Amino acid sequence: MRTADDPLELAGRVRNACVLAALDGYERAQVAGLCQEGAWEAAVDAMRMIDLRSLLQERAADPAPPGPASA
Repeated sequence: MRTADDPLELAGRVRNACVLAALDGYERAQVAGLCQEGAWEAAVDAMRMIDLRSLLQERAADPAPPGPASA
């Protein structure tokens, strides 16, 4: 079971944020008519612009998963 302090949980959030930012940046660049190289650069820039502070705040705001029910 993972807790709010689990580094793997945070790493997963960062990875997901990077993937979503890259996909969105690449798609927007392609729609704007950039070549593949330009679209890739836009995807990398989108990952660089991820607001890590807000990602950490989201993590802190998430309630801890419930523990096992006591009998």
